[in-house]
Amino acid sequence: MTYHILVIDDNEADHVIAQYAIDELAEDVQLHSAYDGQEALNMLDAMDKLPDVIFVDISMPGMNGHEFLAAYAARNDICSVIVMLTSSDQSEDKVRCMNYPFVKDYLVKPLESSYLELLIASLK
Repeated sequence: MTYHILVIDDNEADHVIAQYAIDELAEDVQLHSAYDGQEALNMLDAMDKLPDVIFVDISMPGMNGHEFLAAYAARNDICSVIVMLTSSDQSEDKVRCMNYPFVKDYLVKPLESSYLELLIASLK
């Protein structure tokens, strides 16, 4: 089975780190990249199969992570797992994000392959 992961982050280096973490896995995982929330919403509209996991940064130009979550909550086709992957360790950001029932975790960057491996295992 192929797992699909969408990373929403304006920092190219974080997409590279996510790909590195994915490459460390034995699982078949395909990475999709969006650089702000609106691009991610457009991608979701065009996808035949929704991602299994979406990683979202908070601080992005254009539509930021909080705005993405609000827009995503209004959709009918939500995936089961969203993980906030951000450099913000502010408790108010965490509380605000975790109020959405589809947000399963809040991580401070970087994404590590060990976390990704556990996450993929939980999807099986």
